[in-house]
Amino acid sequence: MELVITKHESFHTREFEMCEHKGIGHPDSLCDGVAEAVSLTLNGAYLQTFGRILHYNVDKALLIGGQSLPRFGGGQVLTPIRLIISGRASPLPDIELSELVRAAAYRYLSQAVRCDTTLFEVECAVRSGSPNLQQVFVRGVSRARALANDTSFGVGFAPYSPLEKQALQLGELLHSAAFQTRFPAAGDDYKVMAARIGEKLTFTVALALIDREICDAKEYFAVKEAIREHLLSTLMSPCDLAINALDDAHASSVDELYLTVSGLSAEHGDDGEVGRGNRMNGLITPCRSMSLEAVAGKNPVSHVGKLYNALALEIARAVIAEIEGVEEATVQLLSRIGQPVERPALVAIELACCGRLTLAMRQAIQVLVHARLSNIERTSSLLIRGELPVF
Repeated sequence: MELVITKHESFHTREFEMCEHKGIGHPDSLCDGVAEAVSLTLNGAYLQTFGRILHYNVDKALLIGGQSLPRFGGGQVLTPIRLIISGRASPLPDIELSELVRAAAYRYLSQAVRCDTTLFEVECAVRSGSPNLQQVFVRGVSRARALANDTSFGVGFAPYSPLEKQALQLGELLHSAAFQTRFPAAGDDYKVMAARIGEKLTFTVALALIDREICDAKEYFAVKEAIREHLLSTLMSPCDLAINALDDAHASSVDELYLTVSGLSAEHGDDGEVGRGNRMNGLITPCRSMSLEAVAGKNPVSHVGKLYNALALEIARAVIAEIEGVEEATVQLLSRIGQPVERPALVAIELACCGRLTLAMRQAIQVLVHARLSNIERTSSLLIRGELPVF
């Protein structure tokens, strides 16, 4: 294993940054959530039947938006949302994979969004995996160590910047029960785009509003302004904040507003895929190092696209917490297919320090990295049980 530790300038000194958070009802998040729900269901089924996780990856899902006719006071969905779940999975005795997948999907949707789940048509396109990838599991069991089933990489960084913290704070608020009670017209589909230029902060929020809770355009804009003022009151710094920026300020019809029947843009306006949404830290961060892997739905034992993203984030946070003098850490882990997951081909760590990067700091980080890798089964177990967020 190669371990490279380098010093870099602080991310906070950049003149600009941007980040994005997609909410629970965003089409991409719905795909991530359903894929991960199927993954967790498979974990439980394999452990109960075989005492161990078998080969599977269900990290492909496509949401095809429906068609709807929103109207002030209440409209209707004309064509349901189509959700196709694809991937590979080892067969289970006496259990039809298609039934397991569809049940897991509908169970997740009923917990994640408040609309009627009959608006969704769930299709299963999960097939058995190729023999050579199944053999990765067989060989790993025979050697009592998991082998990487892909050549890929994972990335994690810590800590969040102030802008990133506020983007996540807005997302948490929009998803909170208190907010939804206060603003019953707010739907489950929201997105926060945040930007900083120098000290100036800008937030653009897209929030699907529910038609049956709004009687006309005047009330729509009144609700939107009340939500805007409420969000601004929760932010730590002065900023510009816009909600549903595409709205026509002189609109008189629903066609010029972000109004929905279900509180989801997926009913008409947008489609979705696994992996296009938040990374494991809850954000999309184009100014940072980040993996483009679709984490949700991947196997938590041998697929490094899941395991290494989780472990990289864990190591970055541990470096910040445990190594004095380190202000920021970015960790990248690279695998080679067929090699033990606790032995990555490369561990690259970039640090911003308040002073010099000393030999003692390097040695402490090396000890930390080896300790985390030797205990990688702990990270895998957390993922198996669904105790780590994946988007």
